[in-house]
Amino acid sequence: MNNISPTKSNLIKAKSSLELAREGYELLDQKRNVLIHEMMNRIDEAKEIQARINEYFFDAYQALQVVDITTGIEVVEEISTGIEYIDDIKIKNYSIMGVEIPEVNQVSEKIDPHYSFMRTNLSLDRAFKNFRRVVSLIARLAETETAVYRLAKAIKQTQKRTNALENILIPRYNERVKFIEETLEEKEREDFYRIKMVKKKKKDNI
Repeated sequence: MNNISPTKSNLIKAKSSLELAREGYELLDQKRNVLIHEMMNRIDEAKEIQARINEYFFDAYQALQVVDITTGIEVVEEISTGIEYIDDIKIKNYSIMGVEIPEVNQVSEKIDPHYSFMRTNLSLDRAFKNFRRVVSLIARLAETETAVYRLAKAIKQTQKRTNALENILIPRYNERVKFIEETLEEKEREDFYRIKMVKKKKKDNI
């Protein structure tokens, strides 16, 4: 504190800095809580999506096994070469408390088979339908997990800032305000005593 001049103007500045630091801490604390809440929701969503993916995968592979047995692996391999790739996935971003969150356009689960019904059966349709569901859910899972990663990163950065304000800046400005106030009070007492002594001397000289 030796490098701070204990003046009223510096006291005003110190109090203003302290108030700004406190307001900043409250805002960052609110932001952190919102981000944590949002991240926890996304984590729960990711677990739910993963469970559905596992369910559809299991059902799809069971159906595929039936197809292999009833129509033959060669037929399944031949049909698989005619299935179109899904390459029209679009991603846009939106903001949550300044954090860019991806949003993947929903992949259609509509069945549009590109194979003949002559050599196939309902099990192939069932497998095709469930794999299509899996693709749609994987897109959502990627969106959700990316959101969790970005939110976690933002929470970590926000936590560092709140810690800096709470443990460094706010205590520093508190000490600065206290030092200047105490110094000014001491100076006022000394001035008051000095004025009192001057008045007493004048009175004694009359």
